[in-house]
Amino acid sequence: MRYDEFLFSACITVVSLIGSSAMAYDTGPPADVSNQCARVNFSDFSPKPYSYDTNNTEVKPQSDFSFFASKEANPRSIVVTIKGEKVPITVKPQANGSLVTGKLPSHITGSFVRIEISAKGPSDCTRADGWLLKVGK
Repeated sequence: MRYDEFLFSACITVVSLIGSSAMAYDTGPPADVSNQCARVNFSDFSPKPYSYDTNNTEVKPQSDFSFFASKEANPRSIVVTIKGEKVPITVKPQANGSLVTGKLPSHITGSFVRIEISAKGPSDCTRADGWLLKVGK
C-alpha cells in the first residue's frame, strides 16, 4: 500500500469515527415542564393576606397592593384579576424578578376579595396564586 492510499484510508476512518460518535450523543430526557413551572413564585404580598387568626384587618377600597414575581415568570404575561375583573398593574424589573403593583377597584367595598395572579413560566406553562383581603366600606 502506498503512503497516499494509507493516509486517505486513515482520514476516512477518523472521519467515520467522529461522525458516529457525534450521532451517538444523547442529550438526556426532555426537560420536565411541570418542574420548570414550579419555579415560578409569587411572594411578598402587600397588604398582608387576611387571616381570621393573625391578620383580621380591613383595607380600604382603592388601596394599593403589590407582590413580587420570580424571574422565571414572564413579566409580560402577568395578569391580576379581582372578582373576574382584570386589574391594571405596573411591572417593574428587579434583580431576581419583578415587582408588581396595582390598586383595588373603587367599586369593591364591604366584602372579601381574592387577588388572583397568573403568569407564564418556561415552556409557556401557567402558574397561578393569589391572596385574600377584607375590603371595608
